[in-house]
Amino acid sequence: MNELELKYGCNPNQKPSRIFMRDGSELPVTVLNGKPGYINFLDALNSWQLVKELKEATGLPSAASFKHVSPAGAAVAKELTDIEKQIYFVKPDAELSPIASAYIRARGTDRLSSYGDWAALSDTCDAATAAYLKAEVSDGVIAPSYTEEALEILRSKKGGKYNVVQIDENYECAPQEYKDVFGITFEQGHNNFKINRELLSNIVTKNKELTDEAAIDMIVSLITLKYTQSNSVCYVKNGQAIGVGAGQQSRIHCTRLAGQKADNWYLRQNPKVLALPFLDNVRRADRDNAIDVYISDEYDDVLRDGEWQKVFKYQPEVLTREERQAWIATQSGVTVGSDAFFPFGDNVERARKSGVAYIAEPGGSIRDDHVIETADKYGIVMSFTGMRLFHH
Repeated sequence: MNELELKYGCNPNQKPSRIFMRDGSELPVTVLNGKPGYINFLDALNSWQLVKELKEATGLPSAASFKHVSPAGAAVAKELTDIEKQIYFVKPDAELSPIASAYIRARGTDRLSSYGDWAALSDTCDAATAAYLKAEVSDGVIAPSYTEEALEILRSKKGGKYNVVQIDENYECAPQEYKDVFGITFEQGHNNFKINRELLSNIVTKNKELTDEAAIDMIVSLITLKYTQSNSVCYVKNGQAIGVGAGQQSRIHCTRLAGQKADNWYLRQNPKVLALPFLDNVRRADRDNAIDVYISDEYDDVLRDGEWQKVFKYQPEVLTREERQAWIATQSGVTVGSDAFFPFGDNVERARKSGVAYIAEPGGSIRDDHVIETADKYGIVMSFTGMRLFHH
């Protein structure tokens, strides 16, 4: 099949709409279920590139959770801790495959933003992954293959309308890519730059102790940024993105946004949050929303009389601002990546507040000396990659 007609483009008034191959070749994707739309395919093709590259760079099964053409989260496969199982709504005795663990962690980056996501898997979608996907609010999934049991589970989701796309894992895109804007065609070479351990060798700080685990985290952050709408900053810990700031005009706003998401991810592990007495019939999405409000300055919106009764068995204690700040201060070993240079040391100052110990950024600012000096003040390991990763 050379082309696929879509219901409409980004918005219902944008018709006609289709995806097709300019050179007349076969599309590398097959729709196994549902009817994906224009934005669905943008998410699917961007997220597939991310997970494919992440698997190639780390050797680990990889997954991503996409919303509006940027990753809400991305991760490589690692065994979930008991606390992670609790905050990601996984049964304690659940048997998880590596690819299921990767997706659960990717969606766990920012569960609020992943509501209605597009999932991407580097490996075969199995029953364990499909079962987790079925229980979440999600628009679709892309993978190189599916087991029969997984397909059966996914085809029963959303009344049989859940979008399931299979992609040829050997497909390589054309070296040149084109985009029309306002009737004018743009052309550029496809960004096939490889991100690997060698890219991290230029460590410019006094502290040069880059561990293997931190190097993987740097790779996760940079490959995630390669497919995130710019400007963008990504915080990573233990092979999992924990905060992604996308599409901001100011670099410091990216760093703050991603840092706030990283703080929220960590706050979900606070004992008071873990002990929240949810009613048994409260759905996952409603729990995520309640937690998000509870750990914010607007906690009264979910704790005041008439509101807490809707989600909790009894009224929880407030998690005060002082308690939140004290908890966040215990976070450590975090890596942050940036798709372009940090122009000032204020980005390092903000990142440090979220437990950042490692930084990967291109370098090249006229204030690089100040940025390095700020990193040295906190003993941070910083690598200058020399490669910008803008994505639009």
